[in-house]
Amino acid sequence: MRIPYLLLKAELKRVLLSLGLTEDKADASAGIFADNSRDGVASHGLNRFRVFVDYLKEGLVTPNADPTLINAFGAVEQWDGNFATGMLNARLSMDRAITLAHENGIGCVAIKNTNHWMRGGTYGWQAAEAGCVGICFTNTTANLPPWGGTEPRLGNNPLVISVPRAGSHIVLDMAMTQFSFGKLWQHEAQNKPLPLPGGYDAEGNLTTDAAAILATKRALPIGFWKGSGLSLVLDLLATILSGGSSTAAVTQSGRKETGVSQVFIAIKANDEQNEALINDILAYTKTSAPIDGSEILYPGENMLRTREKSMTDGVLVDEGIWEEVKGM
Repeated sequence: MRIPYLLLKAELKRVLLSLGLTEDKADASAGIFADNSRDGVASHGLNRFRVFVDYLKEGLVTPNADPTLINAFGAVEQWDGNFATGMLNARLSMDRAITLAHENGIGCVAIKNTNHWMRGGTYGWQAAEAGCVGICFTNTTANLPPWGGTEPRLGNNPLVISVPRAGSHIVLDMAMTQFSFGKLWQHEAQNKPLPLPGGYDAEGNLTTDAAAILATKRALPIGFWKGSGLSLVLDLLATILSGGSSTAAVTQSGRKETGVSQVFIAIKANDEQNEALINDILAYTKTSAPIDGSEILYPGENMLRTREKSMTDGVLVDEGIWEEVKGM
């Protein structure tokens, strides 16, 4: 079913206010959840809202805490997230990185003791809207086996890279697993096969069965050993730069996925100089002959179409989850 965007945000805000969030924090958090569903990422929008509510009730997220600055080294800063709401910590961190970039050409903010940022692309769009190249990444609890292993020891550690462009920014938002866990959960719930193998079943065979992959905890890393290596390096960087917890430390703590480490980088861009170069690259990429009539899209292109449709026709939501939220 589809519902108006403002109705979705208002209902989410109502629930958050009832859980003790301040007006500003409830409004900002509800807006991020609603924006994610609006843009077609329901797995980190409405569909993820109940998990966030559970974390609040369990005390894993401190609703009205604020991050604090620990160290500053020119264009690099370290912050402590104080286990506050992950989306708001992430938004503040990227905003601070943008400020540093406008002052120095580049800015980097690393934050420890923070929580799930939901859709990482949110902060790539934030940087691009401010005229900056954005790079951000996070570690997670162990949910991905290293290449050659069968037990999770790495995180799917999402990586976001954004490039500002007039009218339509380029925003890459990807996990280190072939399919994000949000996508796996979605296909499991709908009992639909994945378009390509995304992991291994109980017999050790590659499979498109999302439920089987979730059961074995053997998701496939992107690029096989290359994705495994990239996941490890992103964890190393997030931990070292923030002085926070690694994937191993978060996992071995015995708690749920809280207290993760994240990095936000902004680089000031010269829009006039870059615009023609960007357009040439995109145009050349799209000259490749498509397969079976498929459309060649750059990262973030299709999301803008989804956003426009959501604002005109309503946000697409799962009716059962929507009714559950209304009953909170």
